[in-house]
Amino acid sequence: MAKARLGLKPQANQISPLRGEGGDEPRHHVWASTVLLLLIFVLLIPVFAHASPPTKDQKSTIAKLPEAYQRFLAEVEILMTDEERATFLALAKDYQRDAFIQQFWAVRDDVKRTAKNEFHESWEASLQQARALFGNDLRDGRTRSMLLNGPPAERVESNCSLILYPLEVWFYEPNKKLHEPFVLVLYRKWGAGPFKLWYPTEEGPEVFFAQSITGLRPGEAHSLNEIASPGSNGCGDNEHAEKIRAGINWVLANARDWIYIQPLIDEPPKPPGGEWVSAFNSYSTDVPAGTPPLTARLDLAFPGRWQNRTVMQGVVTVPPGAAGQAKLGEARSYNLLLNGELLSNGELFDSFRYKFDLPAAPADTSPEALPLAFERPLRPGDYTLILKLEDVNSGKVYREERPLAVPAMETLAPVPSVARTPEELESARILAEANAALRSGETTIKLIPPAGELQSGMRRFDTLTTGSGVDKVTFSLDGKPVLTKRAPPFSVELDLGTSPRTRTLAVAAFDAQGNTLATDELQINAAPGNRFRVHLVEPQRGKRYQSSLLARAEVEVPEGETLERVELYLNDARIATLYQPPWVHPVVLPKGESLAYVRAVAYLTDGSSAEHLVFVNAPAEMAQVNVDYVELYATVLDRQGRPVTADLKPQDFSVSEDGVHQQIARCERVTDLPIHAAVAIDISASMEPNLDAAKGAALQFLERMVRPKDRAEVITFNDHPALGVRFTRDVKALAGGLAGLKAERGTALYDSLIFSFYTFNGLKGRRALLLLSDGRDEGSRFSFEEALDFARRAGVTVYAIGLGDEVDKKKLARISEETGGRAFFPRQAGELAAIYEGIEEELRSQVLITYQSTTSRTDPGFRVVDLKVVRPGMEAKTMRGYYP
Repeated sequence: MAKARLGLKPQANQISPLRGEGGDEPRHHVWASTVLLLLIFVLLIPVFAHASPPTKDQKSTIAKLPEAYQRFLAEVEILMTDEERATFLALAKDYQRDAFIQQFWAVRDDVKRTAKNEFHESWEASLQQARALFGNDLRDGRTRSMLLNGPPAERVESNCSLILYPLEVWFYEPNKKLHEPFVLVLYRKWGAGPFKLWYPTEEGPEVFFAQSITGLRPGEAHSLNEIASPGSNGCGDNEHAEKIRAGINWVLANARDWIYIQPLIDEPPKPPGGEWVSAFNSYSTDVPAGTPPLTARLDLAFPGRWQNRTVMQGVVTVPPGAAGQAKLGEARSYNLLLNGELLSNGELFDSFRYKFDLPAAPADTSPEALPLAFERPLRPGDYTLILKLEDVNSGKVYREERPLAVPAMETLAPVPSVARTPEELESARILAEANAALRSGETTIKLIPPAGELQSGMRRFDTLTTGSGVDKVTFSLDGKPVLTKRAPPFSVELDLGTSPRTRTLAVAAFDAQGNTLATDELQINAAPGNRFRVHLVEPQRGKRYQSSLLARAEVEVPEGETLERVELYLNDARIATLYQPPWVHPVVLPKGESLAYVRAVAYLTDGSSAEHLVFVNAPAEMAQVNVDYVELYATVLDRQGRPVTADLKPQDFSVSEDGVHQQIARCERVTDLPIHAAVAIDISASMEPNLDAAKGAALQFLERMVRPKDRAEVITFNDHPALGVRFTRDVKALAGGLAGLKAERGTALYDSLIFSFYTFNGLKGRRALLLLSDGRDEGSRFSFEEALDFARRAGVTVYAIGLGDEVDKKKLARISEETGGRAFFPRQAGELAAIYEGIEEELRSQVLITYQSTTSRTDPGFRVVDLKVVRPGMEAKTMRGYYP
């Protein structure tokens, strides 16, 4: 069976590591194509920094640890890096060590979307099997091989001590490491000590033979025929002996390729990025010796109950003048980090972390006290609360540890006055509306979004209904009905796909006669605070009107913007201009006309507009025709890569969609159209030496770029993204978002890309993301392909800046090219200012090209767009396609 699987034949040759007795070359055809790929792959593999042997001091520290932690260190010695071991040995408390062990395995989980940790489970299963077979000596090469490669498909032990020292041959089927069957030979050198893996490049097969017994004369060599040959006792029965010889033969046949095979079968898996260790340390409540103290006071209260838990409300007050200020440009801010741990029975029950970024009063005013509030819902019981408050700007730290007795509460907690997440604020708003409607007896229905910002996969959407007379409720996704329910609970479960994208969920409640009682609409994955939208609640499509109606509009205005007016139109005639809410106006329908339409147009003070149109008394069979009017914002570059500022006309371009030529309807330079730009900066631990230069260059870009019609935002990311400042034209606020940043933790690059695209939802026109990172992705929930698909749907131009040698240049370049941007790879942070200046120049010199698509496709798939410049010596960069 082993011979057939490996494609090996018995050889009666004298064996050396590379050649057979009669000059026959060992067989290589099984691996010929694989090795070429392995050669390329292995040459690109960096040398992974796994732990060196413990130092004398570390051995002393390990010996003082409880037995469970000594066992953990021994079991993961071949996985652990020097940094991980040093961090673990520096921990002073058992609950910290337990948290470290949990995270140690979590960062090595290959499939983070499942509840199981497959890597940890596989490692433990292999360890248990190795201990059962080979004992507790973890130095044994058989244990190491089983941990690194898993159990073999077949394990053959030698049983001929007169010929061979103790030896085992392990046969493996193809796996994730190697796509061909392979063999490991393990032996005891000189018949003593632990087993070790045989490297044919270092030793020949002579090391297997018990020479003192076989008594070879000087100059003689062993033959594999001594293991198995006709008429020889060899190593047991013929099949058993033949398997041993076939396995050794396979390794010899691939000896010259062993330098490529060995790293795949005998090297520990690539360790996670070292930034996870700094991320773990950043959540610590320990204070390094010599740290200056920060004056502060902690007050705790229990205002009530939330569900079945008691709300603990804490306020840490920093007195006036105690905290330092960050100063960047005209912005002044306080920046503080709060770490907390809750212990129950000596074990870590909960940990939390908050960052407070508070604007500072002008320099000529007295400093103010800083109350920093936080909440945790806790089960009644006894805890130990540990808090550490770090002032980022002064380096001072406040720490307090106190016992905490959490009482059981009977009354519901009031709505807290402390800051809450956008999701909680939205839920509170919806509940307030529903309660108001309940008191008035009005029939209403409201969609309740699930928690979280980026929704994908299976998600449940609930509703709140008030009033009576609801006979059925219908849900529609992107205009298509998906479910009708005739009894509560009125909820729906939707598969939103593997990648989050913007969807529209609508719900309508009907009475027994089919009349519409109430409707609601929810934008899934729409960024809060960005959307500019006007929606006609009345008139309703499908509802019959006789001679008049009461038009009623709802308007969403982006944060920081001002609504100037709402205009109402009947057909093409403007019938009213409204300057304050409510946006309600009576409309008299034209006599003798069975079909009309009402249109609402909302205007911001900067001239931006949004509109919504509803047909009145339209026949049910009236068809809706969608016209794809495509806008391409293009950057035209000359041979030197500089933006072209000359006037360009439609005849200077050629555009095709899915290979079909399209007629250009409009071509004009758009120097004055508003720009929405997001500056996303990596603040992972590796960015610490370059963070100040990155902040300065980004601030210079924002100061130059933001004009009265433009808006920008600041996003920071490490192991998770955070929106520092929402879209605004306030440069001082943007500078505040860059002040007080601290480099720490890992790099969730793909999650941060998707989050950045998400913040553009609801915005139109020119949109650009300037992404700066110095590392590869570590531990994102979403993959690169999902981030790329989201980029295509978002229509946002990406300018990726990869700083240093650790970035994935290929992926950053691809996502930039696909979206019409460019990728830059400076070696030093001092080059950033020039890069940002060049990007701003490109954005100001873009050309808008539009066409009406002639495609006959009705599917929702990706349309490939190809834009070329007819003039020689010029290149156009724009998005590579779009989703309709």
